[in-house]
Amino acid sequence: MGPLNGYTVIELAGIGPAPMGGMMLADMGAEVIRIDRAGAMVMKDVSTRGKKSVVVNLKDPSGLETLLRMVENADVLIDPYRPGVCEKLGIGPSACLARNPKLIFARMTGWGQEGPLAQSAGHDINYISITGALYAMGRKGEKPVPPLNLVGDMGGGGMLLVNGVLAALLETANSGKGQVIDVAMVDGAAQLMWMFHSFEAMGLWDATKRESNMLDGGAHFYDTYECADGEYISLGSIEPQFYALLKERAGLAEEDFGAQNDQSQWPAMKEKLTRIVKQKTQAQWSEIMEGTDVCFAPVLNFLDAPKHPANVARNTYIEVDGLVQPAPAPRFHRTPSEVRHGGHDVGQDTDAVLTEMGFGEQELASLRADGSIV
Repeated sequence: MGPLNGYTVIELAGIGPAPMGGMMLADMGAEVIRIDRAGAMVMKDVSTRGKKSVVVNLKDPSGLETLLRMVENADVLIDPYRPGVCEKLGIGPSACLARNPKLIFARMTGWGQEGPLAQSAGHDINYISITGALYAMGRKGEKPVPPLNLVGDMGGGGMLLVNGVLAALLETANSGKGQVIDVAMVDGAAQLMWMFHSFEAMGLWDATKRESNMLDGGAHFYDTYECADGEYISLGSIEPQFYALLKERAGLAEEDFGAQNDQSQWPAMKEKLTRIVKQKTQAQWSEIMEGTDVCFAPVLNFLDAPKHPANVARNTYIEVDGLVQPAPAPRFHRTPSEVRHGGHDVGQDTDAVLTEMGFGEQELASLRADGSIV
């Protein structure tokens, strides 16, 4: 039983950060009911794990009433649509909170519920662009490099959604009142940049440059390097004692690498370190450095990552229905999270969920007959 056992979450079907948030809540024990569209594609989607699938036609009055009755039995509703869409459908915060005053109505958008960009389309790359995150990533003299969609969608979106829902549930337990949460990926991406605002204020970062600062690949001791076999390793030897160990393990001459924090020497030291690393394979460097305080790791693709001994030992990855995927996190010792099942077929749980929520067999038959549910 996870820590959210007993809570019910309704997740309106969407993509990206909203399903990720629902997945994490399901892993933590909440009953997450995904409201799917009839005819939706069935894919090998990790984010559907642990969730039940109910098909409700939200464009049908009876379907809308069905959802509102479900809301009466829920603790959280996740809205992944653009601002105003739920209101137009008749299932906005006012309508839902009227049915369930303790409901947490969590709204997941890119630009937020208000502001000049609220109604504009966007994706991760756009949200991290206006927060300074994308500008900072990439090599000197080259264009910025998108960090997959991890910063805006997942870190700034899905993680922020879960954080907001958990905080709201705590507050509701005390006040007995629900509320609306405005979760915006642009806000989350801005939050993730907090450290660099601090560094800039302390004179430790130049926000106008790439690959010129300590954590952006500018420092020779914090970067990736190609090995003799074409694979890569990563080094993060920031602290003096860790840097000293790097010099020892890699055989770096003091006269060449003694001035660790002299930025004027970083390019030359990086060039020398590049040549040194390329003399051995990734496996050889792992044998020399892995498990020490060098702050070292081999750079793996996500197909090889589940095979790494450290990940195997911690069961960082699991297999569900033949699909390898990340295990639930964080880990709770007394009320551990779990993946109760893989993704269900679209509409698989419609009758069972609605019956549990008080719908009678005749009601279900009538709703099926007019296409309100599937």
